[in-house]
Amino acid sequence: MSQNWYIMAIKYCAEVGLSKFYPIHMLLLAEWILLSLPLDSHLGDSRRKTDEAASAESIASCRGPDTMGVYTPDSNCYDLLTIIGKGFEDLMTVNLARYIPSGEYVCIRRVNMESCTNDMVAFLQTELHVSKLFNHPNILPYRATFIADNELWVVTPFMAYGSAKDLICTHFTDGMSELAIAYILLGVLKALDYIHHMGYVHRSVKASHILISVDGKVYLSGLRSILSMINHGQRLKVVHDFPKHSSRVLPWLSPEVLQQNLQGYDAKSDIYSVGIAACELANGHVPFKDMPATQMLLEKLNGTVPCLLDTATIPASELTMMPPRSGAESGIGEGTSCRPSNGEPSMHPYNRSFSPHFHNLVELCLQRNPELRPNAGTLLNHSFFKQIRRRASEALPELLRPVSPITNFEEARTSEPQSVMELATDLEHLDVDDWDF
Repeated sequence: MSQNWYIMAIKYCAEVGLSKFYPIHMLLLAEWILLSLPLDSHLGDSRRKTDEAASAESIASCRGPDTMGVYTPDSNCYDLLTIIGKGFEDLMTVNLARYIPSGEYVCIRRVNMESCTNDMVAFLQTELHVSKLFNHPNILPYRATFIADNELWVVTPFMAYGSAKDLICTHFTDGMSELAIAYILLGVLKALDYIHHMGYVHRSVKASHILISVDGKVYLSGLRSILSMINHGQRLKVVHDFPKHSSRVLPWLSPEVLQQNLQGYDAKSDIYSVGIAACELANGHVPFKDMPATQMLLEKLNGTVPCLLDTATIPASELTMMPPRSGAESGIGEGTSCRPSNGEPSMHPYNRSFSPHFHNLVELCLQRNPELRPNAGTLLNHSFFKQIRRRASEALPELLRPVSPITNFEEARTSEPQSVMELATDLEHLDVDDWDF
């Protein structure tokens, strides 16, 4: 942008209510807003509007086809019901809300922009740019983004089943069924195949970023850590950037990302993360959990490969006795849950058999050499997915039983104490802070 555009951006930022921001914040956000405006937009038009109206009009144009602009970018159109989470160093508040025009329930992420650092603003800028660019049925859609009272509001659909992590923490503590995992991973790989073809690396594939809607559809979130592999119009072979705020995703990161050497990494690093996420869903916990970062790096660089825990990977002698709750079963520093899935205390939770196809899929994803890992498109044709016979929206709700989606909003709105308490209890089970939207 030229100097004149920067001046216009700062003036525009002041006009839409961002005058309290630090100058660099105003500049970053205004530049993003201006670049997203249609070519026939005129800054002069906003002078004839109120601050709220101008803000709504400007941000509403920042959308990808068919996924944004569905809801009105005006805070008066949303009834904030309750806080269901916080995050982003306590600068983000996540509300369950009702979109008044349609009555639909949504999540609203409200970020206090006044307290954000320059890096945080740039971080959010990248995320919103990508959300505007992407349009895929397995990527969480952003329904509206706008500024309200110095807060950035991001509106997304409410995921009634929560995340895959919520499910394994509350119901499937020893892992989910293979068929349910197949449906979930299929949606994740479809999203990754799209993301990689668009020239990006996700860098944050994990169970808490896999969301499931009330109708059983699978969505990948976590776009905040995404990185473009396109520079000056050319697709880079590798990148070297280490994910910011990555402390919560270290167990899922590939060896080449953690190693940070001159060889760099590419989209195949996401495939390694898929393998880790598959183990997480199958075993009920993520490999390398609670392991110091240095030890984790050494384990990965030395070729330690996590695996699915079943009769093929656990010696028969160990399957005849129940380990203590703090026992390590995977051999890579993991404490495993000992609560049997079927309720029989004498039964080892991992006395089960996953298919050879599932084992092979995980082994392919977790190969130390990234060049040997298949890409997302190739994995979509893996024999593991041959067991899928129906759409996820038809099969997943059945496979996730006895889990029920959280839908008792109307009862809670009657202000009956029992209904409100039931809804609050259901929402407490969701680890919304880590959905990362």
